[in-house]
Amino acid sequence: MDAGQGLSTSEVQSIREALAAGRKPRVVFTAAAGQIAGQVGQVIELTNPEVSDEFVVVRFGRDELPFSPADLAVAPKGVTRRVVEPKPEPEPEAPAVAAPEFVLDTPRVPAQRLEEPKVEQTEKPPARRAVKAVKPKGPAGLTVTLAYADGEWTVAAQQGSKALAKPYVVKPAEALKMVALVDVPGVQEAVEQILGTERAEAEQQADKLRAELAEIEARLAELREAR
Repeated sequence: MDAGQGLSTSEVQSIREALAAGRKPRVVFTAAAGQIAGQVGQVIELTNPEVSDEFVVVRFGRDELPFSPADLAVAPKGVTRRVVEPKPEPEPEAPAVAAPEFVLDTPRVPAQRLEEPKVEQTEKPPARRAVKAVKPKGPAGLTVTLAYADGEWTVAAQQGSKALAKPYVVKPAEALKMVALVDVPGVQEAVEQILGTERAEAEQQADKLRAELAEIEARLAELREAR
């Protein structure tokens, strides 16, 4: 299984489509993920990549943590979690017991002092690979939207993929107060222009209704005089 390369843009898009269809694609951790390389997990969510590079939320074991596309690769079909079985240590060999020497009138030779062999350490032990710190999963982003369409101002709120408040109608004055909190050139001017256009249309309609009402009242006066 080649887990050396991360997810490509097309693979991220395929995962996004699979999540939208209700599936949880399986991925394998690459060497960039540290000590969990080679393990298999399931993608359960894709957050906003503009907020953090680690926007792929993966569930493995009891953990649900975000990772970057470079830490993951698409798991081949049929791959399950890899378990490395420890190799049994070889049993130590019993030291050989020397047979007693049969000596007949052999002069004793003084035992020579054995010098311990000097062992020179030439190779340095391999450095341990730094384990990548796993960042805790933060709360999903919150989005509040102020919109104008068909002569009405609406406000909606959404956290991640969950809708907290469906679009509901607010008064133009409240919409203008909300926009006043956003210090962005051109936004408040655009809102004031929309409100000015609505005000002019309302005044024209009011003038028209007043004229029609005046005609009706004059007609009613004539009918009363004819009694």
